[in-house]
Amino acid sequence: MKSIVTFGAALLGLSTTTVFGFALPNGLMSPNTKHLVPRFEERQSACVNGPTTRNCWSAGFDSSTNNYVSWPNGKTVTYDISITNTTCNPDGHGARVCLLMNGKLPGPALIANWGDTLRVTIRNKMQHNGTSIHWHGLRQLNSNIQDGVNGITECALAPGDSKTYQFRLTEYGTTWFHSHFSGQYGDGVIGSIQINGPATANYDLDLGPYVLQDWYYMTAFQAGSIAFQNGQVGGGPPTGDNILINGTNKNAQGGGAYNRVTLTPNKTHRLRIINAAIDASLRVSLDGHNFTVIANDLVPVVPYNTSYLQVGIGQRYDVIINANRPAGNYWFRADAEGLCQSANNGIGRAIFTYQGTTVADPTSSAQPNPPTTCANPKSTPKIAINVPSAQFQQQAQNLPVAFGPVASNGQNLVLWTVNGTSMIIDPGKPTVQYVAEGNTSYPPSYNVVSVSDAATWTYWVIQQAAGAPPIAHPIHLHGHDSYVLGTGSGTFSAANIPQLTFTNPPRRDVIFLPGGGWLVIAFPTDNPGAWLMHCHIAFHVSMGLSVQFLEKKSQINLPAKNSEWYNTCQNWKNYQANKPVYPQDDSGLKKRWPPVMGGMGAEI
Repeated sequence: MKSIVTFGAALLGLSTTTVFGFALPNGLMSPNTKHLVPRFEERQSACVNGPTTRNCWSAGFDSSTNNYVSWPNGKTVTYDISITNTTCNPDGHGARVCLLMNGKLPGPALIANWGDTLRVTIRNKMQHNGTSIHWHGLRQLNSNIQDGVNGITECALAPGDSKTYQFRLTEYGTTWFHSHFSGQYGDGVIGSIQINGPATANYDLDLGPYVLQDWYYMTAFQAGSIAFQNGQVGGGPPTGDNILINGTNKNAQGGGAYNRVTLTPNKTHRLRIINAAIDASLRVSLDGHNFTVIANDLVPVVPYNTSYLQVGIGQRYDVIINANRPAGNYWFRADAEGLCQSANNGIGRAIFTYQGTTVADPTSSAQPNPPTTCANPKSTPKIAINVPSAQFQQQAQNLPVAFGPVASNGQNLVLWTVNGTSMIIDPGKPTVQYVAEGNTSYPPSYNVVSVSDAATWTYWVIQQAAGAPPIAHPIHLHGHDSYVLGTGSGTFSAANIPQLTFTNPPRRDVIFLPGGGWLVIAFPTDNPGAWLMHCHIAFHVSMGLSVQFLEKKSQINLPAKNSEWYNTCQNWKNYQANKPVYPQDDSGLKKRWPPVMGGMGAEI
């Protein structure tokens, strides 16, 4: 262990062994003792969830329930989704190759209630593409093998194969699902998830998920190739051509169509904003109307008002819009956020129209006082959970995060690295399989960090190295919420410790690492599994900016022998043995270059 004073450019990890909390029946530890699971006889009869009682849900469960330790018993909700290789033309510019779920862009909206079990069958009907579907932001408590990350928690799904994911919805709010195989989600393999539950403020109407994404007229695979080639000569990725709002927009020549939303006068409306882009953080606003934020990334928050939101890739905001302005048409704006080093050739626009008004292009003006820096607001979680701080200064390990040359495939390449390694995994040999076999010889390129079994919390300082491009990275943690202790510019040192917040810090599963700066997060080690943490900019993940945490591996619920999980792996192996049309040239997470001739198995 090193003193915190000796930090350089690093991803710093430490764990505490002090026990905070109490034993639950399933062996988990509550992050603190303030929010006990009520005994059955103490639970009161529920008020009814409605426009004036959104804090209510069901007997014993409301917006004050700590959903890390308690949730309702729901029903099983089933969906069936086919992924096909087809074409689409979302903004009228012209048709191009798309990979779509049930033929839609975005794909289907999955709707269920807090405590339900979601069962989704995925059918890979693409001719020459594997796939793997990640349920973004869902905790997957004790269901690590359902996380949907090939090469980490499962094998890729071969063409013609199908599999069923099943997991409990222990949180409520808004999230999305997407392919974690190569660059697929940029070509359309995305959908939204709406988990109904209580809320921290009242509203009349629920407008449902609102999916925002950047769009390229080339395919995501082509864009990934250009991003790599430009990276070798000090350039950036290609710039997106447009920004889609719920799958549509007008193009630069005026073709296509704007998305339209109807507001009911003098009613309040919940809107569930999702950034499903591959490269662009977005600045979001609605002319003439403020947002009341009630949740971010499946975390209910104390409501606050804002006129603008900076939505990083993968982030979600549940907001309330009060339709109390003069009847008319208003622009909804979603633009690439230059303050977060994002760019796009298009502008995202939709039309919000008051009921009874003729739909027309608005003449409204943008909200005043736009942001001046790239930063997420410091929200206050509704359920207060404090993070232990006593041992933070005493325990530290250095794991550099940098951008520079690494040896890969016999060549020196300029790639993003964590701990000096650019992550490369084999979609046919996931980390979970190593655990099931008792094999601890993880390839160095898997970038595995083992978290102490004795730890109840672990802490990480993610530091951009000197010389790395000063880009704001949206860092996504699987299997947990990040407790955001602080962010800052420059290099983290002991002098920054007083800036950290340990008393009910913000929580979310995607958080900005400032360009040229640092981010400090913590999370309780209460969810056994192999969990990925990565930048959600697809081009950065493609160039290695990922690490995985192996947490309480002896307690991971491993797949049963001869189960569908193993059949999926065998079917992928059979597919690879038949020499697929496209030799594998990616990590299984996002695009990696140069191509590995003959498949990943020859290298790893």
